[in-house]
Amino acid sequence: MALLKDILYKVHIRSVHGTTNVEVNDVQIDSRLVTKGCCFIAIKGTATDGHAFVDKAIELGATVIVCEHLPTTISDAATYVEVSNSAEAAGYIANQFFGNVTDKMKVVGVTGTNGKTTIATLLYKLFSGLGYKCGLISTVEYYVGAEVFPSTHTTPDVISLNRLLKKMYDAQCTHVFMESSSHAIHQHRITGIHFAGALFSNITHDHLDYHKTFDEYIRVKKAFFDGLTSEAFAISNHDDKRGEVMLQNTKAKKHYYSLKNVSDFKGKILENGLTGLHMLVNNEEVHFRLIGEFNAYNLLAVYGAAVCLGEDKTKVLQILSSVTGAEGRFDYIISAKDLILGIVDYAHTPDALQNVLSTIKKLRRGHEQIITVVGCGGDRDKTKRPVMGAVACELSDKVIFTSDNPRTEDPLEILADMEEGLNSAARRKYISIADRKEAIKTAVSLAHHEDIILIAGKGHEKYQDIKGVKHDFDDKKVLKEMFELLER
Repeated sequence: MALLKDILYKVHIRSVHGTTNVEVNDVQIDSRLVTKGCCFIAIKGTATDGHAFVDKAIELGATVIVCEHLPTTISDAATYVEVSNSAEAAGYIANQFFGNVTDKMKVVGVTGTNGKTTIATLLYKLFSGLGYKCGLISTVEYYVGAEVFPSTHTTPDVISLNRLLKKMYDAQCTHVFMESSSHAIHQHRITGIHFAGALFSNITHDHLDYHKTFDEYIRVKKAFFDGLTSEAFAISNHDDKRGEVMLQNTKAKKHYYSLKNVSDFKGKILENGLTGLHMLVNNEEVHFRLIGEFNAYNLLAVYGAAVCLGEDKTKVLQILSSVTGAEGRFDYIISAKDLILGIVDYAHTPDALQNVLSTIKKLRRGHEQIITVVGCGGDRDKTKRPVMGAVACELSDKVIFTSDNPRTEDPLEILADMEEGLNSAARRKYISIADRKEAIKTAVSLAHHEDIILIAGKGHEKYQDIKGVKHDFDDKKVLKEMFELLER
């Protein structure tokens, strides 16, 4: 509970109709969740406009309405606060209502196209290992200390996010590590949160269905760093061509990590194999359990954040050497009889797929086939589909195009879009099987002794989204079943 006048700090107010000396029992952006004494914030979303539900919110008991334009009829039952941007106002109001808890914890945000989940998860595992009680907000799951909650979005909606952060504070978490997606930045879901630091992994082709242009996608990511305070730290990938651009206008203390360029946190890969990475990190020799060059970057980002947060370098490297990555990120199993290596990975962008397949090519001894099962999500950026198809065929010996959350689209049309990127050589390498389970079964049947199967795109996800219905589906579980059938 709070007084309205106390939760309007930093909100850009145009006008107020009614008293601000009114008690607020809850804050909501979904009119269906409104209860008596609630503050309802009407936000213009991509699918619906909250302004259409103002009257409904008042019927349900809302005593405060925050909106960008006033309704034609003003009710005496509520105070109306007209603001310039409702989404931005929601961030500030939610932060104030839930007690400004991020001022009292060290919150670190991770943004970029690929690597966010792994970096955030590694930070959570590292700092838990250092003895801190931590929170994790990621695509895979949310952690409040050791308590696990299912993840709904990469970054939750603004009310859910601030409620979750309050839960973490009440549970005495001292550190919180969270993925900050471009959607969340653009939609002001993280507005009002006080970040102790932020990390940039990389930026590649993704989400152009939402952002429309690559320049706009970059601008949104950069806005996260532009908003940091001078007390915060900002860490960027110096090997990404936009790594410096990201930190161009930040007030935060700038740091860089790199495998190729001069940087604050410099790494060198000495050996990259199935047993993990053997690296030099700022001239310290370390063996990590994670595999692949992309994970070398993730580890450097995590090491850099820990150093910026004041942790002992030796202790950090010691703990990092024993931690494993996030579920569905280069997650592998090996068949007992034929020693077929099956890898499940979330790679759902051209760059991520290229990174994973390039790593696999480096790991193989020479004779093994690489068989890739890959698809593209429906109702998402269509321009990456032919690129994904081309990358898969270029770096694999055999490829099976299949469904990956077709949502409301026809799976066969998605597969046709992927096929458009193929040249004549690539067309000899692939087949299309819309049924994902059948595609995985086919990949296993095509594999010989010590071959490598990559099942890309879904990673940790335990469902297939088809026509608005989520059906149970787990790539790793299906792969394990197929391996067991093979052994009989």
